[in-house]
Amino acid sequence: MLANKHRIGVTMRVQQAEGYDEPRDALANVWASFLNTALPEDIWMPLPNLGGNSIRAYCESWGIDRLILSGGEDFGISPIRDETEHQLLLWAEERGIPTLGICRGMQMMAAYKGTTLKLVDGHVCKRHTLQGSLKHEVNSFHRYGLVHCPQEFVVTAQSEDAEIEAIRHTILQWEGWMWHPERETPFSPTDIERLRALFK
Repeated sequence: MLANKHRIGVTMRVQQAEGYDEPRDALANVWASFLNTALPEDIWMPLPNLGGNSIRAYCESWGIDRLILSGGEDFGISPIRDETEHQLLLWAEERGIPTLGICRGMQMMAAYKGTTLKLVDGHVCKRHTLQGSLKHEVNSFHRYGLVHCPQEFVVTAQSEDAEIEAIRHTILQWEGWMWHPERETPFSPTDIERLRALFK
């Protein structure tokens, strides 16, 4: 029965636990609630930050066929996470793995395709009404935005101040969202519907 389910890998941030020397991989608890609500028929697992030499084999050994690059941490703070997620994008592109980038994850997608990032004002602990093909209200927790749309992507949503809020690959089943669907209370039906369509 499990063979018919999608197997979703979710990347994690790197955190230093107070009072301990070793860094730890971490994923917010709300991800479990969001994924169990949005994709109740599928199974998912957090992906450790193994670096470029091991993460592909790890995903293949577990049969990962869908990928979420989660948020948290600015790009460039954790080299091991940057390397892990870069290799995951290489692997996902080669294998045609449907992929969703959330906040930092969308920034990783953009950096992977050669787009630089910039500091943006008014996007931390705010809400925005999207402009474009996506038009619902979303949360915002990011300090960095995209200088321009990455190659092979189109912009599907912008904020009121014209910052890029969502992108979609023109060939691959890849999307990037700058908001956090897992942080909405209650979860947005629009986000759930779009995730299901991406991971169908």
